[in-house]
This record gives sequence, C-alpha cells and structure tokens, in this order.
Amino acid sequence: MKEEITLRAYGKINLGLDVTGKRPDGYHEVRMVMQTVGLYDSIRLERRRESGIEIRTNLPFLPTGPDNLIFQAAKLLMEEFRIEGGLFINLYKKIPVSAGMAGGSSDAAAVFVGVNRLFRLGLSKKALMERGVKLGADIPYCILRGTALAEGIGERLTPLPPMPDCFILLAKPPVSVSTKFVYKNLKVESLSSHPDIDGIVDRLGAGDLAGISTRLGNVLETVTVPVYPQIRKLKDCMVAGGAQAALMSGSGPTVFGIFEKEEIADEVGRDIRAGGLAKQVYTVKPLNVVERIGR
Repeated sequence: MKEEITLRAYGKINLGLDVTGKRPDGYHEVRMVMQTVGLYDSIRLERRRESGIEIRTNLPFLPTGPDNLIFQAAKLLMEEFRIEGGLFINLYKKIPVSAGMAGGSSDAAAVFVGVNRLFRLGLSKKALMERGVKLGADIPYCILRGTALAEGIGERLTPLPPMPDCFILLAKPPVSVSTKFVYKNLKVESLSSHPDIDGIVDRLGAGDLAGISTRLGNVLETVTVPVYPQIRKLKDCMVAGGAQAALMSGSGPTVFGIFEKEEIADEVGRDIRAGGLAKQVYTVKPLNVVERIGR
C-alpha cells in the first residue's frame, strides 16, 4: 500500500459574488460563480505507524494543531473510519493567507482527498463533499474545482462551462481581511445593486470573455473597499494598465484582473510591486482541467 501522496491545492477567484439574504442560523444565502486558478499550495501526506496527526508548514504563524482546517479534515476521516496509525502532513503554502482565495478550504479539500486515497477509503467525490461542508462552506467547491455556480451557503454546486482562456493577475495587498467581519458588516437589505450572476453564467456558456468581464461583481466590496482603500487602488491600477476588468475575490483583500495577453498582465504586476501596492503578485491562468480529485 502506498505510504505517501502529494497533492496540489488550487486557489479560486469569484467572477461574481452576490448575497441574497441571511438565514435564521446566521449564515448568508449566496449566489457565486467560482473559478479555479493556477496558484496552488503543495501538500504531502505520509502514513505513520504511531498514532496522531503532525503538521509542518513553511509559514511559522500558521497553527499546526486542532485549529488548522487540514488537521480537522484528517481527524474527521480518521475517526470516522477508525484508521489505525497516524498521519504526517507537510504543507507548503503559496496561496496568500486570509486573502479571499479559499486557500485554507482548498488545503482541507486536498487532505480529504489525500486521506481517502492514502487509506483506500473508497469514498466518492460526492461523499467527500458532504463531509467537507461540515468544516467549511467553500470546501465542497474546492473538492469539485473548475468553474461552478455556488448557491445556498455555497454548498449547492452546479458545474459550468469553462472560463475562456485568458491571463489572470492576482495581487494581495499587505492587509488581512476577516471574512466574519465582512459578513457581519454587510447590509444585505441596503444593497442598491447586485451582480448579474445569470449573465455571467450565460456568457460562460457562450465563451464570451468580454461579456464575462463586463459583468464581474462582488457585493462584499461594499464593506471592504471603504475600510481598505488599497483594494480600490489595485483595481484602478489593473484597469488603467489594460485589464478588461478587475474585482476583489471573496471577502478580500486579493484583487484579480482579467487580461488577454500575458506580457501586459506581467507588466502591470511589476508596476504594482514597484508602487508598493502588493508584494504577493502572480500571473496565472484559469484552470478547468486539473488533476483528478476524488473518484
């Protein structure tokens, strides 16, 4: 039996993010168009005879115990299936932390998949997604990946036609945004406009990159942009530099711009670094066909 496995945990952006209401349990009802991008963390899982879960990471400020989502994901499956022995997890993070790119959720999704394969549990993708939502609303999408419409609290997923080929510039300013803070301060009933989610879905079906770009929207910007003006500056810089459009991803603060040409995206990225707006800057592509995950 294989004793170790290495997986890639890809980040995501939101082409559209709308909040339609708040449920009695405190969760928000959302409609989002999610897209996997080619920035990823590397996760190596290794079986051990001695019991326990040990995590190491390249970022010293990350928790490595029960507070970490990947610890919780491994523990959930190992306890449910009464797995004997233990697990060592090495996490090399490249996706910015607390950045609106679902890095933590993607890492947890990869651990669900890795434990399933490593210990021959035989769980389907659907079964993994059902377990993943217990730990976080984004985890089922991070197991599915690609282009998808997310509804409910984000757990109801409908695969969509792939995003047209393009280049995506990612830039995270040197601030961290609390998702809890953003949703707590979102005034759903006062929103004057909502993103055209159906329009984005329609344009994806037509393979119309320009049509998608003109419809980008994220209602969470109504909370984050006034508090973190760096987000607006990054958006303006990308559009001025030639992006078809720019938007904050998730609850922020990462901003992405859509470009047709890689060299232009790279040039704008260099300007952003030089101007001190962001140090974590990457040019990537949308990923629609990624390595098999689950079954």
